[in-house]
Amino acid sequence: MMKTSRLLVLAAVALYQPAFAFDFSNLQDLLKGAPAGQHSGAPAQAPAATPALAALSNAEVGSGLKAALTRGAEAAVRELGRENGFYGNAKWRIPLPPALQKTESLMRLAGMGSQADQLDLAINRAAEAAVPEAKTLLVQAVKSMTVEDAKGILTGGDEAATQYFQRKTEGPLTAKFLPIVARATDKVGLAQTYNRFAGQAAQFGLIKQDQASIQSYVTKEALTRLYAAIGEQEKAIRADPLGTGSKIIGKVFGAVASR
Repeated sequence: MMKTSRLLVLAAVALYQPAFAFDFSNLQDLLKGAPAGQHSGAPAQAPAATPALAALSNAEVGSGLKAALTRGAEAAVRELGRENGFYGNAKWRIPLPPALQKTESLMRLAGMGSQADQLDLAINRAAEAAVPEAKTLLVQAVKSMTVEDAKGILTGGDEAATQYFQRKTEGPLTAKFLPIVARATDKVGLAQTYNRFAGQAAQFGLIKQDQASIQSYVTKEALTRLYAAIGEQEKAIRADPLGTGSKIIGKVFGAVASR
């Protein structure tokens, strides 16, 4: 324990460097260029719709958009929310907190490598356990979408839907993830030691507040990767809507892509 405490202190010092209903009754008017208010975090200026998109009915646009968003969110949750979704995938794996990364080699030299490995596995297993909880909130975000939200997503950039999901769900998902992550990491001795010293270091600005505990660090990193995975799904759908095998997604996003 004394070795662990000293190493964490060294790490801290090393880091010290300067709802609305889903109603599309007037969506086509908005897409054709009618004035529309902006909401916080929405795309600043969405381009006008293509003739192909304007020719679609409100019901078609609504169905295609909901289907695409639901498909992308569920695919991302499936990818990450399973055994080795994080730990077994180098792209999504969550590393040890920066403070521990800086002292990991010293820990191994001091015979504490197994403790670092145990924590490495625990934080990724925690993320894998938490991510399935996101599905319900992501689907709810689709159902609560406003006409203005829909306009921004349809005519926004490659990650407009992902940004919408993040605005709507990041707070609630943080609250859902934290206790799950805590249960998975509290039994790891190194995590408890880290929390004690990192919490003190954060009070003095030696480390970032979101790294002040293993729980907050893992929750933030898990959500960052979840939204990134959703973003990859969204880009794939926009790039090849017909490849989804869904006629309505192909029709709606094919019309968007034709501009």
